[in-house]
Amino acid sequence: MVAMGVRRRARHRGRTALTAAAVASLLTAGCAASLSADYAAAGPAGAAAPPPQPPPQLTQAKVDDAVGKLDGIVRDAMKKTGVPGVAVVVVHKDRVVYLKGFGARHVGQSAAVDPDTVFELASLSKPLASTVVAGVVGGKSIAWDDPVAGHLPGFALKDPWVTAHVTYADLFSHRSGLPDHAGDLLEDLGYDRTYVLDHLRYEPLTPFRASYAYTNFGVTAAGQAAANVKDTTWEKLAEDTLYSPAGMNSTSSRFADYDHAKDKAATHVKAADGSWQATYVRDADAQSPAGGASSTARDMGTWLRLQLADGRLDGRQLIPAAALERTHLPEIVAQPPRAPAGRAGFYGLGWNVGYDDQGRLRLSHSGAFELGANTNVTMLPGEQLGIAVLTNGAPVGLADSVALDFFDTAQYGKPTADWLPLLDQVYRQEDQRGRSPTDYTKIPRNAAAARSTDAYTGTYDNAFYGPLTVTAGKSGELTMSLGPKHMAFRLTHYDGDTFSFRTVGENATGLSGVSFKAAPGSAGPGGAKAAQVTVEAWNQDGLGTFTRP
Repeated sequence: MVAMGVRRRARHRGRTALTAAAVASLLTAGCAASLSADYAAAGPAGAAAPPPQPPPQLTQAKVDDAVGKLDGIVRDAMKKTGVPGVAVVVVHKDRVVYLKGFGARHVGQSAAVDPDTVFELASLSKPLASTVVAGVVGGKSIAWDDPVAGHLPGFALKDPWVTAHVTYADLFSHRSGLPDHAGDLLEDLGYDRTYVLDHLRYEPLTPFRASYAYTNFGVTAAGQAAANVKDTTWEKLAEDTLYSPAGMNSTSSRFADYDHAKDKAATHVKAADGSWQATYVRDADAQSPAGGASSTARDMGTWLRLQLADGRLDGRQLIPAAALERTHLPEIVAQPPRAPAGRAGFYGLGWNVGYDDQGRLRLSHSGAFELGANTNVTMLPGEQLGIAVLTNGAPVGLADSVALDFFDTAQYGKPTADWLPLLDQVYRQEDQRGRSPTDYTKIPRNAAAARSTDAYTGTYDNAFYGPLTVTAGKSGELTMSLGPKHMAFRLTHYDGDTFSFRTVGENATGLSGVSFKAAPGSAGPGGAKAAQVTVEAWNQDGLGTFTRP
């Protein structure tokens, strides 16, 4: 889950943040890689620094025109995609200038989306989380560049040196070296936050602070460490530091608060016939700092006002300005330019960071749950202008395209491209990358027979995923189960010692393979007993092999 990772590996299809850099690059389409030539002429180091922002270029009339066209932009996108419900808020010069809901909270029901409908935010939770931690940093309890290990008992990564040095800033900017979406599959299997964080130590690492990979549980580790410093839970820290002081009374980092809200938007996915259905419920408590917040358009407007006013709200400095400003600065290249004159995409602390043709800072983040939500926030701080778009449908590009159309209209009078199909294509491409290259619905013509069931049954150990147990039913069908809730997956024979199963959860990628490997010299009545089993969908980081003790 857009915010999202530069790329996701074969196993990941969107989660809390669907292909962040790809979407962020569109959100800053036409943006320059650096500030204007006027600023470049400032001279060598030690010369006068460029101003923090170029002078504002959007007149009130231009903003008013874009706001006036938003109804049509939203309704047109809903008509094209069928997304059931949308809520939008726009803030300009510390005022909410647009606040409206569209469509239905739940398909087949009459309740309409309004400004106070609660939506799951998915990865839009990340800039909220960095705002919360900025409050802790501003209170001098921690610094962005403090190591987290001392504040997170038992925390470790595979390299002891990295463990001792990885900081809050490293984790919030996805430069810790953890692989893309590390730990997400453990959450899908029902493991809680403590288990997932304790098992990040098994993940292989890429070069520390030199590589970017989008990691929900890296951000979660930093959020949890900040909460530990204040001797509280993450959920209470977020409430006490940001939500309650700002009057964001419908915003929460607890799934139960969203679930119990009377005015809430159900999550929806597209069925095979193209209709939208409220099929799944996404509980993201395990990764709450990264993807578990919920809020309303009205509350997001309050947060946008605070962000655009450097932490001030209604005359009060709620979040110290310097600590908040750090979240808006580039920390790492998230998407290298694809050509000599191309533009790099950056990631800050919980934000995608870019600069447009006018040299203006543009901050954005999207959120996406494949199980049924898509959100976007985009700001031009130099113009004191921001928009948040919340939807209750799986990502098809609507939230992101509404933001792009709005800013294009404010700058140029109309959209500069047909963004909706472009963004939908990005999401579709990422979805397909998650599929196995093997089509398990097509059994090979000369498929080898399986061994007898007792060659496969038993328990196999894995330090990362925990034990996996294979059992045989009365009619001989095999089932594997694992995780704290003993999630069961039926195995369908494919070829020889290879079977298939259907993945489930936020990271589901359709059918995937399960391959057994016999132990040498273990032949019995039904053939050699399997010594290990590798689950294709869970093996992207080389952690998916389970061994019989």
